[in-house]
Order: sequence, then structure tokens, then C-alpha cells
Amino acid sequence: MSRLSYTRRDFLKAAGLGMAVAALPGCMTVPQCSTVKDKRPNILLLFPDQHRFDWLGHNRELPLRTPNLDALAERGVLFTNALCPSPLCAPSRACLAAGKEYDRCGVPTNGQNYPVEQTTFYTLLKDSGYYVMGCGKFDLCKPAKSWGRDGKHRVDGKCYLNIWGFSDGIDNGGKHDGVDAYRKGIIEPYTAFLAERNLAEVHSEDFRNRHNFKTTTATLLPDDAYVDNWIAANGLELLGKAPTDKPWFLQVNFNGPHPPMDITKRMKDRWRGVAFPPPNGSSEIPAEKHSEIRQNYAAMIENIDRCIGIYIEHLRKTGQLENTLIVYSSDHGEMLGDHDRWSKRMPYQPSVGVPLIIAGPGVSRARQYKSPVTTMDLGATFLEYASVPVPKDFDSISMKSVLQAKRYRHREFVYSGFNSWRLVFDGRYKLIRGFDPAQKTGRRGKTSLNQPVLLFDLQQDPLENVNIADDEPAVVERLTKALDSA
Repeated sequence: MSRLSYTRRDFLKAAGLGMAVAALPGCMTVPQCSTVKDKRPNILLLFPDQHRFDWLGHNRELPLRTPNLDALAERGVLFTNALCPSPLCAPSRACLAAGKEYDRCGVPTNGQNYPVEQTTFYTLLKDSGYYVMGCGKFDLCKPAKSWGRDGKHRVDGKCYLNIWGFSDGIDNGGKHDGVDAYRKGIIEPYTAFLAERNLAEVHSEDFRNRHNFKTTTATLLPDDAYVDNWIAANGLELLGKAPTDKPWFLQVNFNGPHPPMDITKRMKDRWRGVAFPPPNGSSEIPAEKHSEIRQNYAAMIENIDRCIGIYIEHLRKTGQLENTLIVYSSDHGEMLGDHDRWSKRMPYQPSVGVPLIIAGPGVSRARQYKSPVTTMDLGATFLEYASVPVPKDFDSISMKSVLQAKRYRHREFVYSGFNSWRLVFDGRYKLIRGFDPAQKTGRRGKTSLNQPVLLFDLQQDPLENVNIADDEPAVVERLTKALDSA
């Protein structure tokens, strides 16, 4: 017996997109999963693409609307100094899957597939009895472009979704990957869905017009065809098909708020006229244009927040909320014009800093944790909650005792890197090696190993405008030693 069978129409009703329905149809009559004998917690990982650390409702300096994430933080722990292990899609997600630091994960850029011989925490959960599901953009097989219309990554008779450790799932391309593949005649799940609606060409042409922020107008796609609503509906359908006799893990990889800043008319209208402060140290784009870009970025985050509210309401109505560990984070951030830079790949906080909220059974409530953490540690955390031993070759360290307020210092240092630069962060000071801050065109992180180190005091200078390396030789020495021993 399945928990519940969902349709995309059900999801859109629940999301209130033009239809006044308070919750998912039939939720009140769904069995309360009484057949589950294994009482280990379910795990829901909500993992958008390119959500920077400071764009949440608790940041009063920005007019953001994330009521469901704010409520989740009130139920659990908000980590204010969380970093990703590498600010690029495939490396960051590989580090998460492998529980290993950037230099050991085997995926240094977006140009490598995840090494199939390398164990994932997904496989360990599945082998222990979890039903492991995922949807959205996985990016574990990014260069292969082998999603297939069903998102199973079948190559030479092998289903890579199963090899990575998933029981079921739908892996679609990222925003640009899906459109680029479509133009080359390769159809992945989302463009296949759009093609059925005669919208694939509309979507492709829309992306062509958005290069380098040529336009911030609304997409012509209707809300029920918008990518993150489609991904959210896929996740709910997976939950509906999951067996009721075992705990589950579900990772929902939203494609937003990754550029281009494509949003529907409904999303656009909600942010029309809302003013945003300009980026830090920006000289490239007029303030009015920056505000329009930021309106769209905020709209994508608000839409993801609404989707999350639907998931939480479903868990509540089906009696699963109290036994579900819910985690919200992101693979990396977005520069949004700060320091005259866009996208990711940079060692600055808007690029490497990510939101991290965790709530669920045994997690302390309404707590902010300010010591440094890394999303690479989520794998070990999930394994400990599932009573699965963490492999000795994992760099990942469980945060469960921190979540339960049994320990107040998780790591002394956290690390991140891409191409030639590496950084180490102790919660206050950040040391960066191998990065040239004057290289304005360094979108792809190509810089020199011979650059002088940078040191920022994020307590006194949270925008990272003043390099104090020459003034703090003792701090430089301490953090250099930490970086050398990482």
C-alpha cells in the first residue's frame, strides 16, 4: 500500500496556484504509516541550486519572504556560518555524496562524472534498509548528459541512479544543461515534459534572450510548467509510491534560484516595485537593474519556500512530521554582483556560504549555531541518525550531538576550494590562498598559486572588503598551518 498517489494538479492546488485548496487532496484520510516497523527517522533533504547564505527571512536587511523556512528554523537549528566544500555544482554535490573534502572527492570541476567505485552515503542508507529517493538536478553525472527521458541515467545497460544508491528517482538537467542538451537534440525529463506541452521551444528561446541579464521579464511558461514546481511535484509523487514498511530518504534538488532569473508572471507580480540594496563593491550595472535581478532571485526563493510549506504540511497531515529530519541547504551561493562578480566559483562568502537549517526528532529548537560547519558533514549526520557506521575514509563528521545541544563546537576549521584557490575558516577569520582579488574576469576561478594570501575578519568586515593579512601575521600563520594540514 502506498502512502498517497500525487498528481501535478494536486500539487498546484496545494500550492494555491490559482486554486483555493488548503492542503494536498486526501491527506486527512491517508493511513498514518502504521506499517513502518523500523522507527529510524525519515530524512528530507531540500537542496536548491545557488541559494546564498544571507538570503533568508531572518536577514532584516533584505525584504525577503521565507515564512516556511523561518518556521523551520524556529523548530530547529539555524547554522549561520555554513560553507560548501566547493562553490561549484558537481564538486559540491560529489563532496556531499562521498562525505569527502574537495581534494579527495574525485570531481574537481563540472567536467567529471562521479566515480562509480566511490561509496555514497545514499548507498549506505539503502543497504541499511532505507528507501532512498531523489529528484531534480543531481549533477553526479553532469558531463555525460545521459539523463534519459525518465531521469534514470541508463548507460550500457546500467542504471546509474541505482549505482549511486537510489531506490527510485528522476534526475533532470540543470537550467542551462537542459536547454543546451535540447538544442543538441538530447531530451532530459524536464524538456520532455515541456515538449509534451509544446513549450520546449518557448523555454529554449526564453533562455536565449536572458544571456547576461538581457531581460528580467517573466517567462511565458505557466506556473504548472515552471521547473521548481515540476520538481516539487515529482518529489511528492515519489513519496506517494514509497513502501510503508521502511524509513525513507528523499533529496529534492530544486533548479532555482540558479540563473537565469526566469520567473513566472505570478512570481514577478509579487515582487514588482520592491526595492533591494545594491551589491557590495559593484560598478558594472545600474542600481535599477540590480534591483530587478534581485527581485527575480527573491521570487525564486519565495517559490521554493512555498513548495517546502507543502512538503511540511503533507508530513504533518500524514503523521510523519515528528519522525522526519528536515534539512534545508544549497550546493553553493551566488555573488549577485558583489565585488563585481556573478555566479559562484569564488572564495567570498556570497559564493561559498550557504543556508543550513535542520529540524526534526531530538533537534534543539529555535537555536542559532555560529561556529563553522560544512555541508560535507551532512552525509555522516544522516548515517548517524540512521544508526549506520560512518566509513573510516569519510572526512564527513556527524553533527547530531551539536543538533541535540550535547556539543557546542563541531569543528575548529572548515575548508573550501576550487581550481587553484583554497580557503580555511574558523568562524571569524578566513584565509584564502591562490586567489587574485583584482581578477574581475575570474568567473571560472582561474587564478595564480603565487598570489599573496588574503585574510578577512568576518566579524569586523563581513563584506570582505579589507585584506588584513599584513596586520595579523599570527592569525595568518595559524590558519596557514591548518590549511597545510587539511
